[in-house]
Amino acid sequence: MANPSERPETMRALVIDEPGGPDALHISEIATPTPVIDEVLVRVVAAGVNPIDAKTRAGGGASVATPAWPSVLGNDFSGVVVHAPYEEFPLRPGDAVYGMARAPRIPGTYAEYVTVTCMSVARKPSALSHVEAAGVPLAAMTAWGMVNLIAEAAPGQRMLIHGGSGGVGHFAVQFAHHAGAHVIATGSARNLEFLRQLGADEVIDYSAVRFEDAVSELDTVIDLIGNVHDDTGSRSLAVLKPGGLLVNAPTGSWPTMMQEAAEAGIRATSYKVAPDARVLDQITALIDEGSVRVHIDRVFDLTDGPDAHRMIEQGHTRGKIVLQVAADS
Repeated sequence: MANPSERPETMRALVIDEPGGPDALHISEIATPTPVIDEVLVRVVAAGVNPIDAKTRAGGGASVATPAWPSVLGNDFSGVVVHAPYEEFPLRPGDAVYGMARAPRIPGTYAEYVTVTCMSVARKPSALSHVEAAGVPLAAMTAWGMVNLIAEAAPGQRMLIHGGSGGVGHFAVQFAHHAGAHVIATGSARNLEFLRQLGADEVIDYSAVRFEDAVSELDTVIDLIGNVHDDTGSRSLAVLKPGGLLVNAPTGSWPTMMQEAAEAGIRATSYKVAPDARVLDQITALIDEGSVRVHIDRVFDLTDGPDAHRMIEQGHTRGKIVLQVAADS
């Protein structure tokens, strides 16, 4: 257990002073967080970028939880333990770890250091670099919860996954495939082969085919779109068999989901991810054995955070976007 007083007093971070567009993000020198009680202090090498980050930056998402300004965004991280909460803690100073923070309630991962509770951090997959690992936690744990915990993917189950090539989606396809489900994924024409490589048994080009014309009597829909575009969520109810299940990642675009599902005789639920080192350990095992991979679409330097946010707001990312915070060592 290293002495937390040995950490630098200040650190470089990508912050916002108030909600705004991508250019609200800027580099600043701020106080380095101090770990307390069960917290681990991590030197961040890379930070994942997620749609919730952009929504929060713009004043939506989790912005209501911002306690003070400037605010540091970012939930995903991969880095090195600097301080462990107690002497026999399984992760020691110098260990490579990854996990998920609680931004903006506490300072996030777009910074050189982050503090997280001990249940929010796990040993990094040995098969991945820090940049690759930073693309995993939030998206993979979201997919794990939707596919394995809620939908209980299993052999014989017919599951449609919307947005299968995105951050959460490309993990959802792999987890469902690994569980033995028959996986059908929607995506753009350029991503169809990518989806097949991830394990999709059937692929649907949403720009050329109405998915309700191609599939029916499904057990489960993993809905990562909602009604943001073309009423994808509402249309999904029609392809489920009576009593089927729709699991929706929160988009804020479909306030009538529960009412519509009840009227259609469909079970429905939203899903919100929670950091859980035990789940991350299971995901790590799948990554290290080669059953699951992370696809990094693009890596930006921390100083280019505004460009990373512009890219993720376009909504056509294949896999994940990552910020390089420090040298990958």
